Amino acid sequence: MHRLDADDPCPARDGFAMPAEWAPHERTLMCWPTRVAPWGGPEGLLAAKVAYGEVARTIARFEPVTMCMRPEDRSEAQLALGPSIDLNPIGIDDSWARDSGPSILIGPGGRRAGVAWQFNAWGNKYIPYRADAAFAGALVEQMGLPLYRAPLVCEGGAIHVDGEGTLMTTEQCLLNENRNPELTRQQVEERLALYCGVLRVIWLGEGFADTETDGHVDEIAAFVAPGRVIVGVHDDKSHPNYAPCLEAVRRLSEARDGRGRSIEVFEVKQPRARKRHDGSLLEASYVNFYLCNGAVIAPAFGDPQDDAAGDLLAALFPERDIVQIDVRAIAEGGGGLHCITQQVPKGT
Repeated sequence: MHRLDADDPCPARDGFAMPAEWAPHERTLMCWPTRVAPWGGPEGLLAAKVAYGEVARTIARFEPVTMCMRPEDRSEAQLALGPSIDLNPIGIDDSWARDSGPSILIGPGGRRAGVAWQFNAWGNKYIPYRADAAFAGALVEQMGLPLYRAPLVCEGGAIHVDGEGTLMTTEQCLLNENRNPELTRQQVEERLALYCGVLRVIWLGEGFADTETDGHVDEIAAFVAPGRVIVGVHDDKSHPNYAPCLEAVRRLSEARDGRGRSIEVFEVKQPRARKRHDGSLLEASYVNFYLCNGAVIAPAFGDPQDDAAGDLLAALFPERDIVQIDVRAIAEGGGGLHCITQQVPKGT
């Protein structure tokens, strides 16, 4: 991995930082499903495509959406998505735009730049991933923005920021030997600070049942405003995430953000445990929502807790529409709404 030198150009030194997801967007990026394996077979892949289309068309009611796809899938995607979605034929291997896509930053005068994280398919879980590893850089170059290539294996779903100097992540993911085995915790923090423009990293722990992403933070906790975080919790003590999520609440309750403020934690009860097609735990999380202009696109699972989760999000985002979408077909692939979307913040 590239050594980080004191004089290396990087976003923070050039005045760039990652804005919060609730900052105004230019558009949303998504990737059309391609790989069969995560969905358990052709039927699961087809169901995912239907669900992706519903998500894209829903977001397009609030802001433009660009769907990226392999060139050979353009006709299929156009037929499924309709005229309201922009298409971008480009090389991809998989369909998780949050993780393989770029992180777009805002700098002096509202200028933008893009960060391409090193991508290794969630710890070499899916082969090939060469196109996905090049995807973020290719998109930033298409957009005509300055490109920073970060010396860190990281996915977009592994980090969450408040736009005021604070970043959340998990030890399970970014300190995992399948991501950055040669880096210390301090070195990972330094790279996050320099390439996201943050002042403080809040570390959540380990032990989460998510084996697809190794504990991505966007399944566990999310900033809803500076100094305010929502955490998904379980009331079933036998659930494998029961203790790790309580530990996440404890760490956040004791933490200070990048401006020295204490953090107010809101707990949302997660849906009941279910299994995926392969027998692993379905990663069903109400925290995995997406903020677009004027709306919260929120997950539903056909669960008795759906309404309560929607009500809490409405209370936390009173100025936004709350639109719930059944995402069980997406969750079958190992992720959720937030995982398949990536915001492009507005610049000037």
